[in-house]
Amino acid sequence: MRTFLYSLTAAAIALAATSSTAAPRPDANAELRQLLAGRVAGKPIDCLPLTTITGNTIVTGRAIVYRVGARLYVNEPRGDGARWLHRDDVLVTRTVGSNLCRLDIVRLLDRTSRIPGPFVSLGQFVPYTKPRGG
Repeated sequence: MRTFLYSLTAAAIALAATSSTAAPRPDANAELRQLLAGRVAGKPIDCLPLTTITGNTIVTGRAIVYRVGARLYVNEPRGDGARWLHRDDVLVTRTVGSNLCRLDIVRLLDRTSRIPGPFVSLGQFVPYTKPRGG
């Protein structure tokens, strides 16, 4: 009986954590626009070398923005994966080679509870750079 209660409690916590990450924020587009202000989109690419990535930002319900030097790469997960993104999640990525690529799978981990969340499949990486002289 005690094991059942622990399992039920763990399931309730996991459900609460998952449901809070599933709701996209209405201002996600505004947040992304603010991150990309003054930058111009380039041609999408399929992979980023892992050694060049210096950070990332999750835009809740919308995208993962990877920083490579002064350039930002926006990745909108495939399918409805973006709806699971939450600003406070930790990204856990397993790669086969030395690149982070389109179709790679990223697991979301709740930063506070450490409860594993859903997986998302990455899309293409769209580079955003500041124009020269601007």
